[in-house]
Amino acid sequence: MADPTALLSSVFGFDAFRPGQGEVVEAVVAGQNTLAIMPTGGGKSLCYQLPALCRDGVTVVISPLIALMRDQVRALRAAGVKAGALTSGNTPEETDEVFAALERGALKLLYMAPERLASAGTRNMLRRVGVSLIAVDEAHCVSQWGHDFRPDYLEIGKLRHELGVQLAAFTATADEETRAEIITRLFDGAAPQVFLRGFDRPNIHLTFVAKNAPRRQILDFAGARRGRSGIVYCGTRAKTQTLAQALREDGHTACHYHGGMEADDRRHVEHRFQTEDGLIVVATVAFGMGVDKPDIRWVAHADLPKSIEAYYQEIGRAGRDGAPAETLTLYGPEDIRLRRSQIDEGIAPNERKAADHARLNALLGLAEALICRRANLLAYFGETEVTCGSCDLCDRPPETFDATTPVRMALSAALRTGEWFGMGHLTDILLGQMTDKVRERGHDTLPTFGVGKDYDRRQWQAIFRQMMGHDLMRPDPERHGALRMTQAARPILKGEASITLRRDTVQRAKDRPAVKALVSDEDAPLLSALKAKRRALAEEARLPAYMIFNDRTLIEMAETRPQTLDQMASVGGVGATKLAKFGEAFLTVITGAPVPDMHPARRALAGRDSGSVFDKLAEAQVSLARGLEGTDKYLSCSHATLRHIAERRPGSVEDLARVPGMNDQKAARFGPAFLDILGAA
Repeated sequence: MADPTALLSSVFGFDAFRPGQGEVVEAVVAGQNTLAIMPTGGGKSLCYQLPALCRDGVTVVISPLIALMRDQVRALRAAGVKAGALTSGNTPEETDEVFAALERGALKLLYMAPERLASAGTRNMLRRVGVSLIAVDEAHCVSQWGHDFRPDYLEIGKLRHELGVQLAAFTATADEETRAEIITRLFDGAAPQVFLRGFDRPNIHLTFVAKNAPRRQILDFAGARRGRSGIVYCGTRAKTQTLAQALREDGHTACHYHGGMEADDRRHVEHRFQTEDGLIVVATVAFGMGVDKPDIRWVAHADLPKSIEAYYQEIGRAGRDGAPAETLTLYGPEDIRLRRSQIDEGIAPNERKAADHARLNALLGLAEALICRRANLLAYFGETEVTCGSCDLCDRPPETFDATTPVRMALSAALRTGEWFGMGHLTDILLGQMTDKVRERGHDTLPTFGVGKDYDRRQWQAIFRQMMGHDLMRPDPERHGALRMTQAARPILKGEASITLRRDTVQRAKDRPAVKALVSDEDAPLLSALKAKRRALAEEARLPAYMIFNDRTLIEMAETRPQTLDQMASVGGVGATKLAKFGEAFLTVITGAPVPDMHPARRALAGRDSGSVFDKLAEAQVSLARGLEGTDKYLSCSHATLRHIAERRPGSVEDLARVPGMNDQKAARFGPAFLDILGAA
């Protein structure tokens, strides 16, 4: 077996390992199953590339990142290493070349996407070519609780069994829960050698800023770093295009990138970014993963990332050469609303949604931090020994205040309403707003009604947001986003502990203009749940979502919250056919309970005046089934007959007798009561 230290110098041109690399390489070379969690830019790829050159056979590298695979293959070939990749971005000629090299035994490293593992042909090929090691990059993708789950990663553990070979897994971000799931799914729970390297990237300066004219904020940040390579991450594809155009108009060299672009266009942007100095790429998170450009000098987030793990990975693409780099993350209430709705509209089980809300809370805690942002970030990954001096909070500590009293008010309002309501309704209670919902539920009689008038609505939103950042409250997916108190909040509520919040965030909220949303904060979680149901039904029926119900219809459902099919039928866009097909499914989402059985004849009248007439006729015929004295022969009318009567409204006993399903005997018994009901209607 070749000497890894000698190959480090002769092939890769390095005199020594980076911190942590040497021990990982030693374990992999020794044949140990390995899990290494190393920071972005910490040199993970070398930890499987070098062992691959030290042994016989092929090392298969599984990665979800086409850009990474192409970059690494290009770099390895330039260093004289025989490497190839099988990706969806290959040309047919490139794929044929890789297969031919494998058959000749001429490849040392084979990169492939996890999607290929589902193919029996791929597995047969891997058995034939003599695989000696499987290296898994971005191993957190195997975790269904992680921020970047990919179902195809679940095939990797099976492949390891089939080939009977060693496995080495690598990732930059994995909390304790995710690490446990990686071990279970990739190593069958058999403990690998685990290396947990420090997550600190001291050369990266961290800054979070509340949104205030966000386009201008991004342009100012980029303008102060003119001529330096940077990435701007956006939450939507459309925003990447408009912001890239704004940067070009401001004199920057900039282009956009997102997953909806043609493959050739994406490759062109990737190539430009690798080869051009000072280029800015405005992108969704589809860009940058695995792009090994060492001199990215800054990363900006125009929108709040999904989680701390996602944030850490994305900023980690800056300053991989160890030189100083800077980051800026903008955030605002609309970002949080968007991220909450993305969680609630997903098809994951409620347990997973609750975990995702907790992760978003942790990111809010980082955004609203009181002291050193780096300490908060690294504490999330279990590191407590932190030296900073390179974040906005160390540069300029924020102004704070004792928020124990308003926080206790908010917690009390939630508890006294059974933890069944969201931020909007709780704020109405605290402000003493006599809304219909407050009046209907008698919440104006609560001791907390009107106690919070020292703050306005946007300031209360900022307080609730910081409370969630401190993980004192979490949205409950089972209650359509109602805020539930956590154990951490109980000492504050009981007066056993105090809490400090940022005054600057609360004060700025007072002056910030409100953002117009589709629905109120109170109704947004239910709208998300209705959209999730619409998506599931649309996929099942293979229809566009709008053909189930359009957004306007779902918004009206969320705002009016119908409790019966009759009320549902009165919602705009809910016709008889759609009510019959989808009404019960959406009503169940709104009420949280199964819809009582309703005869088809009655359902056909839902939402019409005839429906209430039908109900009264049915009630009358039950009471008269054995006559006024209860001793006569049993008589009844079918549901279809009652529907005919409710719709036709006969005006006499004789007319009643002519309705299908009636006769003279039934008309005589039920006629007077039925005619009274019809007359009143």
